[in-house]
Amino acid sequence: MKKRSRSIVMTLVSAMLAALFSFAAPGAPASGSAWPGYLYKTTFVRAAPGKLLDLIALCKSRMEAYDASGDARPFWWRHTEGDQWDLMFLMPMGSYAEYYSKERLAQRKRAFEAAPSSPREFQDKLDACSAWREDIFVMGPPLESVKRAFEGTSFYHLEIFIALPGKQAELYNEREMENVYQVGIGRPETMIFVRDQGAAWDVYTLGCYKDMKQWAGTGDISKETKERAAHQAGFKSPDEIGPTMRTFIDMHRDTIGSAIK
Repeated sequence: MKKRSRSIVMTLVSAMLAALFSFAAPGAPASGSAWPGYLYKTTFVRAAPGKLLDLIALCKSRMEAYDASGDARPFWWRHTEGDQWDLMFLMPMGSYAEYYSKERLAQRKRAFEAAPSSPREFQDKLDACSAWREDIFVMGPPLESVKRAFEGTSFYHLEIFIALPGKQAELYNEREMENVYQVGIGRPETMIFVRDQGAAWDVYTLGCYKDMKQWAGTGDISKETKERAAHQAGFKSPDEIGPTMRTFIDMHRDTIGSAIK
């Protein structure tokens, strides 16, 4: 009876979570296009002093359990300069209803209980290796688009923002405009992620590059090309891009980093 009661409780909790969290983000971008529709959990982790390599090894040891659970492995990378955290994880979820369904919960439980470290043991090791963690659930591009963006890349640039009150949609639209500019000068688009719940950030963009040279290499792009791309994106000039973004934000941080081998 006790096992049956626990099963009933878990089913009810899963249903409540799905009902509570499977809502669309409020509002709409100023451009009129829809918010991104695929759910991800983003986690930032700062290693405990001297424990970064231990933290990376611990997280690597967990990857096969994701495969067994039916979940996609998280995308992750290592900070080299910028914000206070050391590792960023981007966990594909799809939707709350899908991720927290009874079947997915059961398969995930079996997989992680069969892993070399039990869930409790893993958590204890994670607590010992990490000094700070932050979670934010975001809506972003389809999973296949994210996979393509990460394919063959080794260098990453994150811009993360808290918008001024009521400016979230305009900030999102400005991020889209910058992507038009990026494409116009021959650079990869950045992926745009919008806060659903969790930490205070409203929007972040993540750019994936083959190497640092590709990320930094704008010096050989002609002034005429930059001017044309800026006009196509809706800016008066390339010099207007940064100041325009800053009219919509309370604060933002940049972080660059590299792939974990």
